[in-house]
Amino acid sequence: MTTQTQTTAPRTGPAPRGRRPHRAWSVAAVTFVTIIGAAAFASLPGLLIEPLHDPRTGFGWSRGTIGLAVSVNLALYGLTAPFAAALMDRFGIRKVVAVALTVISAGSLLTVWMTAAWQLVMYWGVLVGLGSGSMALAFAATVTNRWFVARRGLVTGLLTAAGASGQLVFLPLLAWIVDRHGWRPAAVTVALAALAVVPLVWLLLRDHPADVDASPYGAPAFVPKPAPVAGAARRTVAVLGKAARTGPFWLLAGSFAICGASTNGLVKTHFVPAAHDHGMPVPAAASLLAVIGVFDVIGTIASGWFTDRFEPRRLLAVYYALRGVSLLFLPMLLAPSVHPPMLFFIVFYGLDWVATVPPTIALCRDHYGEDSAIVFGWVLASHQVGAAVVAYLGGVVRDVYGSYDVIWYASGALCAAAALMVLVIRRRAAVTGAVTVAA
Repeated sequence: MTTQTQTTAPRTGPAPRGRRPHRAWSVAAVTFVTIIGAAAFASLPGLLIEPLHDPRTGFGWSRGTIGLAVSVNLALYGLTAPFAAALMDRFGIRKVVAVALTVISAGSLLTVWMTAAWQLVMYWGVLVGLGSGSMALAFAATVTNRWFVARRGLVTGLLTAAGASGQLVFLPLLAWIVDRHGWRPAAVTVALAALAVVPLVWLLLRDHPADVDASPYGAPAFVPKPAPVAGAARRTVAVLGKAARTGPFWLLAGSFAICGASTNGLVKTHFVPAAHDHGMPVPAAASLLAVIGVFDVIGTIASGWFTDRFEPRRLLAVYYALRGVSLLFLPMLLAPSVHPPMLFFIVFYGLDWVATVPPTIALCRDHYGEDSAIVFGWVLASHQVGAAVVAYLGGVVRDVYGSYDVIWYASGALCAAAALMVLVIRRRAAVTGAVTVAA
């Protein structure tokens, strides 16, 4: 007599078919390509600052005004992410991601006809922010949690690296388009790239291994598909309430806010205009960011591999400390042309760019169990809020002081603080249900 309580009969899944790769790897591949195709929107903001600021090519808006639109984008990106994870539990990954890509495409396309700064905030800030947040890193975390039991760190690294790969593909192209044809054709390119991925998502992505009669990769037995979870927003807020009563959440959120401030908010948004201030052509500066993307892929995949083998807290401390040191040296490296010390910075910073993601997700999983994807969504929200603050402050600092130096030094110091924060997190709390029990 069975002791199972599911309404469906327990199974062990289909028999293995020779050496055919597990279906989870094809789902991961589709997710990788989807994130690459959507990454075009993340490549454009830093390229828009100078064209929109210049009255000859744009509207003469201040860098602070343009930075405000970018900061709204980044903030909504982060604040939407935890709700997106719950929506994926309710409606499925495929539907949420397809709608998100369509919203991104619409927001980018509408900027072509804007005439006022508030429209930039609405189209690029609100629409693209909401769409991108709905398929942010919570998307990668949800796919990894559902489809993989083994190799989760490696897969997290691969999917996180997809965003950098997209940056590698689109950033030089978009920089060339902006330089030769203006910013409007670049915005259209972003819109078409996001829209082109929608059929791929709809036809090839699946919500759960049970949809194709498979078990998660590395699982000892077949896992039935759970029923849709109603009350996505209520559940998301409830998970935040539970997590907020634990120390690890605030340490992870605080350190990840600094992570976002020092990457998306600072380097991705302001590196190109800062390099241009020192006489470097925009296409050359954009190409350096693309090289960061190359080494970001290597560093993130390696970080996923390390996360499967080493303690995540110590990995994070090393990553943040090294990032802080590199930012302190950056103001001395900016010059009209590319030279070996700058290339060293680009390689070094690229290896560290989002290497923080796999160990952060691993710590969320260790402390918050089945709610880890939603908890990571809230941690990611803090990442993007940190990015939003620095994206705005970077433009203001440049307008007031005529230089970005202050913001580089401040971010370097914050990274040192982040390294100390993650070391304070206790080693692997015991998990009861989905709530951390202090060890």
